[in-house]
Amino acid sequence: MGTIEQGVKQAIENCLKVKKGEEVVIITDRQTLDIGTALRAAAEKITGKPARFFVMEDFGSRPIPFPRAIEETMSAADVSIYAAQGAKGELATFRQPMLRTIEANPKLRHGHMIGITPEIMADGMCSDYKEIQRISKLVYEKVKEARAIRVVTDKGNDFTAEFSPDLKWTVSDGDITPGHWKNLPDGEVFTSPQTLNGQVVIDGCLGDFFAERYASLEDTPIRIEVKDGRAQRESLQCKNEELRKEFEAYVFETDENSSRVGEFAIGTNTGLTHLIYNLLQDEKFPGIHIAFGSPLPGHTGAKWDSKAHVDGVLKNPTIYVDGEPIMTQGKFHL
Repeated sequence: MGTIEQGVKQAIENCLKVKKGEEVVIITDRQTLDIGTALRAAAEKITGKPARFFVMEDFGSRPIPFPRAIEETMSAADVSIYAAQGAKGELATFRQPMLRTIEANPKLRHGHMIGITPEIMADGMCSDYKEIQRISKLVYEKVKEARAIRVVTDKGNDFTAEFSPDLKWTVSDGDITPGHWKNLPDGEVFTSPQTLNGQVVIDGCLGDFFAERYASLEDTPIRIEVKDGRAQRESLQCKNEELRKEFEAYVFETDENSSRVGEFAIGTNTGLTHLIYNLLQDEKFPGIHIAFGSPLPGHTGAKWDSKAHVDGVLKNPTIYVDGEPIMTQGKFHL
C-alpha cells in the first residue's frame, strides 16, 4: 500500500504524462470530490494553468445525459480524467457518449477512473507499472494468436472462448498514449471473443452499478450457461433473488446485444494481493473477467455494440491457451 498522494502522482505523471501548457479536463462527482480535487491540483502544478473542472451533480440529478459543455471541452483537450462513481443508467446516457468523444479526439489522453476510492488510489494506483507492463506483454504474446482459451474454476466455471484474427487484443498497462483511454488503475489484456460456450460462474464481483450494491459474490455467485456467445436466460441461477432479478433485467432486457459476451480479459496487475469488490481495481487482479454487452468496438474492432456492459470477475481461475496452461488457480506461470 502507498498513499493517495503517490497514487495521484502516478496517474498524472506516469500514466497520463501531463506536460506544461496542456489543456486538462477533470470530471468528478460530489462523492469523489476529494480525489478529483487532488488530481486537479497535481495537473495544474505541471501545466501552469487552470484545469477545466466539472462536478456531475452541477448538471442535475443523476443519472445525467452527457453535457454539451463537457463534450466541447474534451474535444479540444490534451488530457482528461473521469474520476467519479457510477449511477444506474449512466453507462448509456453519459459514459458511452463520453468515450465516443474521447475516441474522436486524436490527441486526447484519457484516464477512466469509475468507482475510484481512496483505498484504490493508495493500492492499485501505487502498483509497480513497469512490472505490470512486463507481465502484460508476456500475456499478450501468449494470447495474441490464440484460437481458443478455456477457463476453469473450482466453483464449476468451465467455458471456452474462441477468437478471430479480425478482432484486436489490447494491452492496457497504464501507458496512455494520444487518442486512447484506459482504466486506472490498470493492468489487463483484453479482446472481444468471436464466440463463447460453457458454464460461467461469477464469484468475485460485478461491474457497472452492481459492485457498490452487492460487493462480494463469493457466497451468492451468478451461474449462467452461455451458448454461441449469448447468455441463456433460463439457465440463470443466484441465491440472492434481488441480485438475480436485477442481473437478469440488465443482461436480457437492455437491448438485443446485452446478452452477448462482448469482452474477454486477463488481469495482469500482480501488485494486487486481494479482491476489494470494486470492479475498477478487481478486474485488474490476476485472473479472468468477462463482460456481457458492449465489446468496446473502439478498442477491439468489433462490428456490433450494446448500451450494456457488465463485467464479472472470476476468482482463482485456471487458464488454458490452446491447451497450454498459463495460470493455475490464480497463479501465473508464463
